Amino acid sequence: MPDIIVDSLENVTLIGGGAVDPGQLAQALDLAPVLVAADGGADSALAAGHVPRAVIGDMDSLSAGARATIPPARIHPVPEQDSTDFEKALSRIRAPLVLGLGFMGPRLDHMLAVYHGLLALPERACLLIGATQVAFLCPPHLRLESRAGDLVSAFPLVPLAARSGGLHWALDGLALGPGQVIGTSNRATAEMVEIRPDRPGLLVILPGRALPEAMRALSAPGCAPWPVRA
Repeated sequence: MPDIIVDSLENVTLIGGGAVDPGQLAQALDLAPVLVAADGGADSALAAGHVPRAVIGDMDSLSAGARATIPPARIHPVPEQDSTDFEKALSRIRAPLVLGLGFMGPRLDHMLAVYHGLLALPERACLLIGATQVAFLCPPHLRLESRAGDLVSAFPLVPLAARSGGLHWALDGLALGPGQVIGTSNRATAEMVEIRPDRPGLLVILPGRALPEAMRALSAPGCAPWPVRA
């Protein structure tokens, strides 16, 4: 595993190079006050009036102005090209929870690469915040407060099986997987939704207003992370 650069007892906000709404960034920093940038995300942070504690990435999109503004000790180049800047940053952060902004933008290839990063680092609790939705890799046992009718999409990134409770369409007994069976546009039928995938790889997508509930679920004492992949 890479060396840890940011080791925090508080939640971390990780900002990427995509468009970031200032209001969403302010909300994220209220919930996760330690700010880290993935490469060019530092420019978005500075534009919003925040200097990140660390900038991590291959530095191919960090502007000269950002380099001149951010103390050199906070800039951590990772030159290898086998991983994305999102993976480079997330793998070097140790925190209870990471909130990611600027990663669910209009670039479909970039967004798919970020989902790949979640799958590559299942031991890292990371919640992505988009314009209208939030997404995260389902832990081994998710217990999510919900309201009847709320969207709870479950998209398998790999073939897997899962058990569920509180969903209109149960996941039990399904051979979930890309090109097989997916669980998008499912919905909650109870005040508590439970999902238990048998392996890492189930992407959970919720309405943006469900951010507090998603954070509580991923931070709950009984929500154990996936083990580090070999």
